Amino acid sequence: MVKKVSSKSPRKQRRLIYKSPLHTHKKMLKCRLDEFLREEYAMRSLVPKKGDLVRIMRGQFRDTEGKIVGIDYGKIRIYVDSSTTTKADGKEVQIPMHPSNLMLVKLELDDDRKEILQRKTVHIAESE
Repeated sequence: MVKKVSSKSPRKQRRLIYKSPLHTHKKMLKCRLDEFLREEYAMRSLVPKKGDLVRIMRGQFRDTEGKIVGIDYGKIRIYVDSSTTTKADGKEVQIPMHPSNLMLVKLELDDDRKEILQRKTVHIAESE
């Protein structure tokens, strides 16, 4: 088995992220879970979905909660409805947030999400 080469250079690390294919960006979009959700699902982080309630942990909108209104897989950014700014022409626009600055507080549980959580909790239970 050949060891994957990884550089310590920040420039090369950023380039690897930006040039990576879109399907790998979904793994980079993981948000940490609130302590209650962490106990309930026995996981530390999860990929967010549109409609989830998140708390902003860093930046000018720190300690505000809002729903996810959009996810940009190409730029690895999440748009929250409570993080808006007014442009010079009067338009309201959402500010993109990096998922590491967010914490999932409440999940939007549809059938697909329930199946994913069930599968992951069973896998975690088997490994212990």
